[in-house]
Amino acid sequence: MTRIRLTLERMAHGGEAIGRHEGKVVFVPFGIPGETVDIEVVEDRGSYARGQILEVITPSPARREPPCAHFGECGGCHLQHMSYEAQLQYKAEIVRDQLRRIGKIADPPVRPMIPSPDPLGYRNQIQFSVAPDGRLGFQAMRSHRVIPITRCWIAHPMLQELYEALDIEGLDLRRLTLRGGVRTGDQMVIFETEGDELPILETDLRVSLILLTEDEKAIPLIGLDYLTEEVGGFLFRISAPSFFQTNTAVAEQIVHYVVERADLHGTETVLDAYCGVGLFTAHLAPFARRVVGIEAHPAAVADAQHNLARFPHVEIRAGTVEAVAPTLEGPFDVVVVDPPRSGCSREALEALLRLAPQRWIYVSCDPATLARDARRILDGGYQLREVQPFDMFPQTYHIEMVSLFEKA
Repeated sequence: MTRIRLTLERMAHGGEAIGRHEGKVVFVPFGIPGETVDIEVVEDRGSYARGQILEVITPSPARREPPCAHFGECGGCHLQHMSYEAQLQYKAEIVRDQLRRIGKIADPPVRPMIPSPDPLGYRNQIQFSVAPDGRLGFQAMRSHRVIPITRCWIAHPMLQELYEALDIEGLDLRRLTLRGGVRTGDQMVIFETEGDELPILETDLRVSLILLTEDEKAIPLIGLDYLTEEVGGFLFRISAPSFFQTNTAVAEQIVHYVVERADLHGTETVLDAYCGVGLFTAHLAPFARRVVGIEAHPAAVADAQHNLARFPHVEIRAGTVEAVAPTLEGPFDVVVVDPPRSGCSREALEALLRLAPQRWIYVSCDPATLARDARRILDGGYQLREVQPFDMFPQTYHIEMVSLFEKA
């Protein structure tokens, strides 16, 4: 074993600290900038290496004892070893760095990170994999190996209680997902079985039990095939296959921010691309003359139509943004996009740019794809006014951001 001493310089996107040894970049999981550490190189890719900490020689003042016994092995969390204040600081720096390096924006207008009201116990959805012995857990860091879990510290307490009440012995599972409406009390267990085999279940809990087939068809076994959640005074139906933000409190913060930045006065036409179950659409609709939502996932389309039925001036178009946006008749005053982690495709961005909105609000969960798409939007004739990061995912390296672009 070769022992190398490093001084860690900064954080990388992905949650690892970075040091240098003989000119080579070395990524160090569970390190903190400013620390001196002894490492063992466990992966050498020529241009960079990855090291495992053997000993922290000079710890950072931000270092703390992780609350979770599984931390360091389970791949669900990446930052439990540092204080929450340090997590917020480093995440904001990552956003700036990605916008500078990938987006070629010299001085990105990144605001301080808005924290989560709950740094622990915030997730309203957790998905378990199944270990070879049938126990539930999460995949190990940088591996498909499943680490059996007794307690998840970032799961909402209602889901942790549900998890502890489960008895799944004998079920031939591929995955199991727990979802909850943390403000409504609704609970859902989603089973994915080998060969879509219907499990025989019984429960005395107030919970919906759903079989989700490989083609994403939701079959209710007990209870309803959806749950409800309240955000900003609106009640949303969320079907088992539909996406919804994992941190309800921060989702509400983001909704309020988007509505403020849209700056609607009742006369505007708004496009909500990748609208999902209608989270942003519902909150924008009371202040707009017309709102069009685009959503490709059939379950989310049905949920959005249900959730937005009270608004006669809202229209939901089923299909991809690439297919639907070119068919729309403008003008649109505001475009809101909340794409998946991979960001907007070039075709989607070009179609949206042709609509020439005055304001463009981009909600992103990945700094790298945001930076890439921001460059394309800027080249399309817009100015980046501000980027507001939100800590939707405490204890992990993931970041949610809302960016405001205005026509130059």
